Amino acid sequence: MVVHLPILLPYAHIPIKKKTMHIIAMALLLPPSTTTNLSAVSRNPLLLNSLQLTTYRWSQTRRVTPKILCNTSTNDDQHTPQKNHAETKKLDRRNMLLGLGGLYGAATSLSGGYVTLAAPTAPDVSQCGPSILDNGKILNCCPPKPSQAMDFKLPIVSPYDLRTRPAAHLVDGKYLEKYSKALALMKALPDSDPRSFKQQANIHCAYCNDGYHQVGLPDLDFQVHGSWLFFPFHRAYLYFYEKILGKLIDDPNFVIPYWNWDHPNGMVIPSMFNDPKSPLFDPIRDQTHLPPTVMDLTYDGPPEQPYNNNNMSYNDQITLNLTIMYRQMVSNAKKPTMFLGEPYRAGDQPSPGSGSMENQPHGTVHTWTGNPPPNTPTWEDMGIFYSAGRDPIFYAHHAQVDRTWSIWKSLFPKNKDFKDKDFLNTYFYFYDENAKLIKIYVRDCLDTKKMGYVYQPMDLPWLKSRPTPRLRLNKSLKSSFSMVKNAVAAEITVPTITFPRALDHIIRTNLQRPQKSRSKLEKDDEEEILVIEVESRHDLYSKFDVYVNDEDEIPTKENRARTEYAGSYVNVPHKHHNKKGDHGNNNLMMKTTMKLGLTDLIGDLGADDDEGIDVIFVPRTGNENLVIKDVRIEFLC
Repeated sequence: MVVHLPILLPYAHIPIKKKTMHIIAMALLLPPSTTTNLSAVSRNPLLLNSLQLTTYRWSQTRRVTPKILCNTSTNDDQHTPQKNHAETKKLDRRNMLLGLGGLYGAATSLSGGYVTLAAPTAPDVSQCGPSILDNGKILNCCPPKPSQAMDFKLPIVSPYDLRTRPAAHLVDGKYLEKYSKALALMKALPDSDPRSFKQQANIHCAYCNDGYHQVGLPDLDFQVHGSWLFFPFHRAYLYFYEKILGKLIDDPNFVIPYWNWDHPNGMVIPSMFNDPKSPLFDPIRDQTHLPPTVMDLTYDGPPEQPYNNNNMSYNDQITLNLTIMYRQMVSNAKKPTMFLGEPYRAGDQPSPGSGSMENQPHGTVHTWTGNPPPNTPTWEDMGIFYSAGRDPIFYAHHAQVDRTWSIWKSLFPKNKDFKDKDFLNTYFYFYDENAKLIKIYVRDCLDTKKMGYVYQPMDLPWLKSRPTPRLRLNKSLKSSFSMVKNAVAAEITVPTITFPRALDHIIRTNLQRPQKSRSKLEKDDEEEILVIEVESRHDLYSKFDVYVNDEDEIPTKENRARTEYAGSYVNVPHKHHNKKGDHGNNNLMMKTTMKLGLTDLIGDLGADDDEGIDVIFVPRTGNENLVIKDVRIEFLC
């Protein structure tokens, strides 16, 4: 009897042991035979179609990552598990910081005294300095010199008095008139007034572009992007911006709108921002992306970049946007660090790792809206952090980002904020509607209702937009193909890809899975994740895609709507800390980490029993000096 084995076609020249042949035949529910006829595959369309799914490369390479212990925690944080025994040999960083009090323990306070360095990080607003762009341009983003700050107090709000932020594409003329008047008055304030539009825009510049360093650590920037500070900082930022606008028109109930780009009806630039005569208008936007152009939540950058193809139909782009929202809000957001970002404490380097939403679509919407080079030097206004706040649409964009934080916490019981004291006790400074300096803690920013506002409800069509694999198999076929792949993997050795490696071309590597065939309970407890350590230039819009078990030589943009697409790394240009004495490209580089969920992806591909996965890195834009430092599989509690 002849056995049809399309999976072996790429390896027809490799001898297969008789024992392995028996396993393969058993997996295909066929009697074993010592004779195979690979050319016969052309007579079996079903098996021929399955070739795309099964022509992967597997190997028994790469180290196995130690398993994380999910029943332990540190620093009162149920979401920050300790690692294996070897990890416990490291010094506790809190004790180390306190022990270094003589070196780092003194910091100048606003009142001129000294405070002891705590584990939560914080901005030293008394020492705000100019930012210098890489082209030598000097930015003075600092607000007026601060005086003594007052602690923020949550407003006393009845559930019946909550203010409702509207979807920008649904506002009426009366609201638009009110918002336009408020912003015009803000723009008319003198630049010396901390409530002026220029100073409000400068807040983002100061906190995101080297304006502040960490309290007591003058050689370390304080950066609110790329960590667990991203969501609470921007929530507080918008809160005071909104309060100032309301004060200027004597309306304490005034609210800003949100750009509803997670809904098909909101996936264009809202009309309220497109009137050249309106204070809401900014001419420095990508003119090719004005309405009716539907936005691209996975924006790669200019189409002339290698591997870029941006010619999608309207319906296909909408479909892609919805699947991206599902992936970033569900599949890649199973654990707090995956959605909210990595911990960032005193003494840490900036940008330890963005959460799923900050990475994409937050970052891609910034650059999609901004004006790319050579039209502007560096993606101004929206496409680079120092100038993003100069475009009024920035605040609607971040209101939408803020809304996704609330939505995420409502999706599943396990979607909760960090309880880590270093997270809760981090603080920021803002000027309020009365031009008073306010110190607000992260713990004050966790609940919009306690802050006095909610968002206009809208449908979430992306919840029904889970990506699907190219070829759907029933449970029996999934098991059969998994047995086949593992049998072939035992016979075939694929060269190991070692890292670090420059991402100047498509890279394919195979990772052995530390554990396979997990139960539902195990999957619910621990998310299997892909951890990627990246080094890239902070001054470039950088983006690369990550695919798993995708057989295309060059995975296309359309592939992002499929299960095989795991996610993307996105860097919005910004100034990043460089140590004194650095020269050349060293002071342009930043290191960070991204985490992508694998549990849903591997399950949907029918690869639960597979020994390993193929990981494909596809550079899209800004790949100069882009380096994959390491890639590994871990389990996250």
